[in-house]
Amino acid sequence: MDLLEIQDQYYDRVKIFITRLVKDEWIAEDLIQDTFIRVQKNIDSVRDPSKISSWIFRIAYNLCQDHFKSQKKDNHSTVKPESTPSPFIEISLQKKLEQFQMGVCVQEQINLLPEQQRVVLILYDLFEFKHTEIADILGITRENTKVRLHRARKSLKSILEEKCKFELDGRNVLVCEPVK
Repeated sequence: MDLLEIQDQYYDRVKIFITRLVKDEWIAEDLIQDTFIRVQKNIDSVRDPSKISSWIFRIAYNLCQDHFKSQKKDNHSTVKPESTPSPFIEISLQKKLEQFQMGVCVQEQINLLPEQQRVVLILYDLFEFKHTEIADILGITRENTKVRLHRARKSLKSILEEKCKFELDGRNVLVCEPVK
């Protein structure tokens, strides 16, 4: 597979993944570039082309982990909650706006999850990776991904019940609002 094809195919997904992990677009851009530089340098080491997706996300995940480690060493904690998740379903402008508003509220709560749970939830629910692929990306067992996903969903449910209020508005649309 050609490097440009790989970048075209995976750039947007890697960008969303890294941005959701580091929660800073400037840092994310650097990490995205570093990811594809490493992909370029090491593309010949891929033995099984069917696993290129998990290989690329493993590189991205490891770069994020390196960033977090260096951030701890520097004692800088400038983590900002993500404020612009992308709406994923193309229906209508109004529907997109509703999904975006719901997504912002829910994403703020997802950001409260411990990193191990948040990463598995993002990889499984957002990127639709299989448990085996997530295990490859994170360097854990398939069973461990299932446990982390279960715990993430359970924790997220508790957080949403505690911090959010879900109601149907006048248009009969489900709306999420933070509890004050």
